[in-house]
Amino acid sequence: MSLSPQSQASCSLNSFHHQMASTPSCPTTSASPELLLALKRTDSTFEEIPVIDIRDARSSDPVARRKLADLIRDACINSHGVADEVINDTVEAAKRFFALPEATKLELDIHKSPIFKGYTALLGENTDARGLGDLHEGFDLGWERPIQNSNSYESDTRDDGAMTGQNVWPASLPGFKEAVLRYYHQVLEVGKLLFPLFALALDLPEDFFDNKTTKPAAIMRLLHYPPQSPTSFETDPEGRQIGIGAHTDRHDPNLLSPHFFAEEQCFTILWQDRAGGLQVQNMAGKWIDAVPIPGTFIVNLGDQFSRWTNDVFKSTLHRVINHSGAERYSIPLFFGTDYNVLLEPIPTCITPGSPSKYALMTAGEYVRSRLEATYAHSVAV
Repeated sequence: MSLSPQSQASCSLNSFHHQMASTPSCPTTSASPELLLALKRTDSTFEEIPVIDIRDARSSDPVARRKLADLIRDACINSHGVADEVINDTVEAAKRFFALPEATKLELDIHKSPIFKGYTALLGENTDARGLGDLHEGFDLGWERPIQNSNSYESDTRDDGAMTGQNVWPASLPGFKEAVLRYYHQVLEVGKLLFPLFALALDLPEDFFDNKTTKPAAIMRLLHYPPQSPTSFETDPEGRQIGIGAHTDRHDPNLLSPHFFAEEQCFTILWQDRAGGLQVQNMAGKWIDAVPIPGTFIVNLGDQFSRWTNDVFKSTLHRVINHSGAERYSIPLFFGTDYNVLLEPIPTCITPGSPSKYALMTAGEYVRSRLEATYAHSVAV
C-alpha cells in the first residue's frame, strides 16, 4: 500500500482537512501534449497526507465532480458511506480469527488455494528483499455474492479467467463470513464511486471504466500485526524485520524482491486502526507518518494503474512499523478492473515522447503472475 499526494504539477494542495479547498487551475488547451501528460503525473514531495471529503463523488454537478477528481489520486477520504458498525463488526471478526490456534488457521493456508485465498502465517511474506520476514499475518478473500442474496440464482463464483475460484472460510467461527462479506461489498461500492473520478483525472470521459468494471477484481485482506518493541531499531537499525518492509506498489528490481502482496490492482482502499505505523517516503527520502484519522479510509494507487497509465500514476515507497505497544489491525481492499480486460495504455497517457512501456496482458494474467511471485519463496505448511 502506498500513498503519494499529487505534486504541484498535478494541481494538488498540500493538505485538505475534511473540507475541500479550491485548487489552482491547470493549463489545458494551450499546453503541448508532453506538458499535459506531465500535469497528470503523481511524482511529488509531501509532508503530510491530504484528507478529502468525497461526498461530491455522488453530486449531480459536473464541476464539483471535476474539482474532486483533481484531488483524489492518493489521500485519506471521509464521507465514504461505510457505517462504523460494519467496520467494527469486521475488525472483531478479524480478531476472533487471528486468535484461533495456529494449526487451525493453517488449515486454510494460502498455498493450498490455486487462486491464493486463505491464511498467511506470521513471517510468511518478505516484501523487502533485504528484510527478515514481515511481522504480520493475513487472511485473503475475493469476490463472493453477498449473504443476503443466498436465494439468488447467482453462483458463489464467477468467470474470472485466470483468477476463477472460490474463497475459503474458517468452519469454527459463526458470523465471520457474514461480517467480512458485508464489509467487502460496502467498500466495493466506494471503489465504484472512485473510478469515474480517476477517469476525469486522466482527462477521460467519466464512464471510461464502466464497461471495464462490470465484475471488478477486488482482493481484500484482514491483517494483524503483533506489537514491535519501541527499541527494536537499537538491535535492528536497518529495520530488516518490521510489520511490512519498505516497498512500492510497483515492481522495482533495483529495490525489492518480487514478493508482493495484492497491490497489483488499480488502487487500494485501506482501513487502519488507531495503532498507526504506516509510513510513506517522500521524494526527499523522509518517512512521513500516515496518522490514523477516525472515519477515514486511505486511498492509494496500485501497480495496475501504473501499467495502465504508462506510469502517469505512480506509487511511493512505504512500510509499516508497529511501535504502538499494542496489536495493530488493518483491512486493505485492492480494487482492480475486470480480470478479462486487456491492460493496454490509456490513450491520454501516451505521446510520441512517452510511448508504451509495458507488454500487453489481461488484468487476470497480470494479477495471477504477481501473486505467484509473491508466494513463490515459501511453501505450504
